[in-house]
Amino acid sequence: MAAAESTSLSPSQSEEPLKLSDLLDRGWKLYGEVDTTNDHIAATHIQVKIKRGITQLEEATRMVAQLDLFSRNEELEEVATTDLKYLMLPALLGALTMKQVNLAKRLEQVQIARCYFLDFLKRCKEYNISKFELPNTNENSAGTLEEESANGPPKPPDLIAMATVRAAKIERYNQRKDTEAKLSEIKAAVDSGQADDEIVRDFYLLNLRKWISVSLEEIESIDQEMEILTRMDVLQQSSAEPSQSKRPPMKPFILTKDAVQAR
Repeated sequence: MAAAESTSLSPSQSEEPLKLSDLLDRGWKLYGEVDTTNDHIAATHIQVKIKRGITQLEEATRMVAQLDLFSRNEELEEVATTDLKYLMLPALLGALTMKQVNLAKRLEQVQIARCYFLDFLKRCKEYNISKFELPNTNENSAGTLEEESANGPPKPPDLIAMATVRAAKIERYNQRKDTEAKLSEIKAAVDSGQADDEIVRDFYLLNLRKWISVSLEEIESIDQEMEILTRMDVLQQSSAEPSQSKRPPMKPFILTKDAVQAR
């Protein structure tokens, strides 16, 4: 696919149009700022940054979809180096969504974030960027939770399965640390613009592998939080009087060419 560095937004009423690369870079930078800040995550100025980053990354995602940058029929080697970084869009969106603070909409937020992370992992799996097992789909997770609730008390934990999961977490942690060490070695060269195409490509692939680890960890955490939030919601609904019909939840932007996957 052709690189998308020169593509820009249509002019807005009050701002100069931003190129696709600028939208991603700014959203990525905002994520880095809120991820490393010492300020409380619920602080108004931090939440404003998070919202701004989400808006920019959503716009970048729409542009990527319009440009058809990625195809299921292509191999990783066919993706232009300058386009590789756009594969990170759903992961960054998921990470920023998880940092939003709104208790009334928390369940909806974590569901949207999970959808982003899973979409990112599916795309990375299709391109064979790294070897990993995809988590359950959201539908399967929800179905499992409903079955457990209907069947009464939870079953005793599977110790073998727990040991397997723990070993996978340790391996993933070690891989992530190794990836981060390699990233720190080449980041300065990439940021300075002195790196050649091979180093830049390696930089983006390392970032993608790092985000694979992050996404897998986030989905595990989200599934645990969703279980708690869902049960809290069930308790609240059972104790409350019939309320007004709620508007349908907001759907996340999905970085795929197939519209069916966005349903």
